[in-house]
Amino acid sequence: MAGLAALSVGCHAAPFPTVIVYETSEAYVRLEANHLLTHHAGYSHPVSIAPDLMAAVLEGIQVEEPYTRLPVYDDLSIPRRHPAFTESDIDRFAPLLSLALRQATPEEVVTFYQSTHLSGSSREVTSGGLFVEGDELHLLLSNLRSGTHPVADIGVAPSEDDRLRPLESLAPQRGALVFLPASAARNPAPSGLKRITHWDRREVIVRFHALTPRSQANTPADMSGPGRPPR
Repeated sequence: MAGLAALSVGCHAAPFPTVIVYETSEAYVRLEANHLLTHHAGYSHPVSIAPDLMAAVLEGIQVEEPYTRLPVYDDLSIPRRHPAFTESDIDRFAPLLSLALRQATPEEVVTFYQSTHLSGSSREVTSGGLFVEGDELHLLLSNLRSGTHPVADIGVAPSEDDRLRPLESLAPQRGALVFLPASAARNPAPSGLKRITHWDRREVIVRFHALTPRSQANTPADMSGPGRPPR
């Protein structure tokens, strides 16, 4: 559990990039040194998770929206439970995250970021990080299509930080993360009284060896980057 606390970084203790695995003006995948790591053995890196198995992980992550939704603010055409990642997201990130985990050291986490332009100066950001401990993959989804804000509101991070801090939420995240099939997931939340003070890390924990790999139809056109050679 030490790894969970280490990955949940605050605004004064962000990880710093060590290797760029992939980067464009709209997206990146990086390795970042986690200087808050308290687990003496570090993470179970490097680790080989094939792209089609990583795709199955991303495909299994679902968002369960609140029971109460308002027509003015919520798109009621979207089912209450729906996939977190689109097909294009999975095609882009699955091979890159797989490559990053093969290059990671026990002291590094993998971070990812994607910004989508909407209109004018408006953008939506999806970002987070992942690491492996034993046979479990931990994925933290800090932002899921979070809107950026030119001026910070109460509880909303300034938009100029969104590329630098992929593990920080730009705004409160709606809904809960669940994983399907449930038999391959472990609930990250503590039980009993500890649950009352538990901060929602927007995290899923997946026993990835229990998944059936998904056939990967597409790979990114450019996977170039100065990263380390695969081990």
